[in-house]
Amino acid sequence: MDAKTPDLKSPVAKGPMARTPVARTKPGAQGLRPDRCDRVALVLQGGGALGAYQAGVYQALHEAGIEPDWVSGVSIGAINAAIIAGNSPARRLDRLRQFWETITERKIWAFTPDGDVFRQARNSMSSMITMVYGQPGFFAPRQQNPWVSFAGSQGATSYYDTAPLKETLKDLVDFSLINEQAMRFSVGAVNVLSGNFIYFDNAREPIEPEHIMASGALPPALPMVKIGTDHFWDGGIVSNTPLQHLLDQEDGLNSLVFQVDLFSSRGVLPRDIQDVMARHKDIMYSSRTRYTTDLFRRMHNLKTQLFQALDKVPDADLTAEQHNLKAELHDLPEITILQLIYQQKAYEGHAKDHEFSGTSMREHWQSGYEDTRRTLQRQDWLDLPPEGAGIVVHDVHREQEG
Repeated sequence: MDAKTPDLKSPVAKGPMARTPVARTKPGAQGLRPDRCDRVALVLQGGGALGAYQAGVYQALHEAGIEPDWVSGVSIGAINAAIIAGNSPARRLDRLRQFWETITERKIWAFTPDGDVFRQARNSMSSMITMVYGQPGFFAPRQQNPWVSFAGSQGATSYYDTAPLKETLKDLVDFSLINEQAMRFSVGAVNVLSGNFIYFDNAREPIEPEHIMASGALPPALPMVKIGTDHFWDGGIVSNTPLQHLLDQEDGLNSLVFQVDLFSSRGVLPRDIQDVMARHKDIMYSSRTRYTTDLFRRMHNLKTQLFQALDKVPDADLTAEQHNLKAELHDLPEITILQLIYQQKAYEGHAKDHEFSGTSMREHWQSGYEDTRRTLQRQDWLDLPPEGAGIVVHDVHREQEG
């Protein structure tokens, strides 16, 4: 272990959050929550090896007594979501730690000298080893390259086999617990034939390991997954952030949403070709987060204005349909979104999402933990918007912007 990398099991990693009160909260079925809050949601973006950041976010929430009612994910976010939803609160953190320690157990170098140039070299070596050997408990290279496999054969459409992931999921996730619906659970995938994005949701169908694997089946590295008569790929191909599914719910529930993104839409001007490749990936996979929230704001404002217009019309002059619409618009939900976005280190390149060294995993985990602690210290951010305000968004990395 690097001398500068915190041990996930150490007091430094656990921190004092278990003793830090969360303002204006009350006990609920799943832990603490703000006043007027009907639902706490955890929304997890895809991002491969960067997903350890999400585990650090969950650790800080867990220590603060905040447990989600709904967890939704895409790709690596789907795996983290399944581990959270498929375990009791007392076991979730240990299971997350077990998963991340399992898939990053391979040693890269015995010692890494201090300095960015050495970390860049180590990370490059780590990503190359992943490409050659796969990752323990996650995916393994096929014996025969797909380029020399016969069309229609099992290995002709991907470089790696995800059978190890299926066994890992069976070991770490209690799918019967997910399907009891004590927690709402959803993961996003793309239908290979139609190109349509779909959410597998335990409110609508039983969840099995294949649903999680489908959400993370990023081509051409990983194979498409057959569910029923259809085949699916990674949801990140269409939308890497599963926020839209939550906002599309017409249940009127006031929500506190922790949205955990692994790629930042904001960045710096590239200086070399590696920077170009990294920035391209960030923009591509940051995936319309701002667009989704802006669209929801506009729709909410239009609905508010429509209700105000209908409210000025005497009830006797409204049709039955207009009466129903007015009742529907009367109680629009208020939503607070707390964005937690991983900030790339200076020595990380375009391969950061498939660089699975234990050192990087612990750094990502600790970054998520620290960002969440900083966010929770802004106790005013945990308040829901005033009635009728719709949606507010906070980001600890942009708090100086107002």
